[in-house]
Amino acid sequence: MKLLHTTLGPKRADELGMILPHEHIFVDLRTPDQPGYAQADPADVVRLMAPQVEAAAIRGITTIVECSTGGVGRRADLDLAVSLATGMPIVVPTGNYREPWVSDWVRVASEAELEAHMFREMTEGLDGTPVLAAWIKISAGDDGITVLEERILRAAVRAAKRTGAIIGSHTIKGRVVMDQLDIMEDEGYTAERFISIHTQTEPDFGLNLAVAERGAWIEYDHVGRAPDDEVASLILKALEAGKATQLLLSHDRGWYDPAQPGGGVPKPFTHLSDVMLPMLRERGVTEETILQLMVANPFAAYSR
Repeated sequence: MKLLHTTLGPKRADELGMILPHEHIFVDLRTPDQPGYAQADPADVVRLMAPQVEAAAIRGITTIVECSTGGVGRRADLDLAVSLATGMPIVVPTGNYREPWVSDWVRVASEAELEAHMFREMTEGLDGTPVLAAWIKISAGDDGITVLEERILRAAVRAAKRTGAIIGSHTIKGRVVMDQLDIMEDEGYTAERFISIHTQTEPDFGLNLAVAERGAWIEYDHVGRAPDDEVASLILKALEAGKATQLLLSHDRGWYDPAQPGGGVPKPFTHLSDVMLPMLRERGVTEETILQLMVANPFAAYSR
């Protein structure tokens, strides 16, 4: 049975409804060598972020996927604190971000050491909590994969093969995604267990489709951050191209930022429910397709 590992334990598909597949509770975009990196009082994070999570829950969101990974301040203990305060299951990744957001130990670690670390976080827990990482989040540079980023990717693939986990990558250029898929397949894994995060940042829609034709998930995660008509039109193009079962939608919003006074001003997780889904319905998207996009697809992607 496929299960989605969350801060509140493993969940079956029949226990969940709508899932937001790309959001953030806590992020620190300073590099790990900066003073105060990823430091925050859990009570402060709960105070700022619990209302945002609760607002999503009122709209029928049953799970939120945390996309902060190693190098950008992942704190599973803070995710757990917000989860316990709100009753919202949160899905947390293992993995590491791209250069220069890489910790010193990752720079010098071997592929085997990186693989063992990711495997351990998916099977034993992370950040001193019992929370199991559900998936692997990585990244690649805009101009191509560096030697270090390839080492992280190959280690991620090997850990993913052992667990059935999906790998999601913050990759801006479609051609770089294609290179990542080549590496995955070279390691003997399937492109179907890869999410092209921020697919919308590749302006060539043909490359969006090329990534999907390889079998990977494509993710339009700029709902509420780009003009609604533009986002809706892009979603409709993907649906018309027959990619309803490979498409993920989210906001890429939140979040508590320890570099900002008081954690900054969070952006809500509600635009998809309040604006985008009604707009898609008005444009002829059926309820069956909405459920595919918001319920079935995220669970299929992130469960293992």
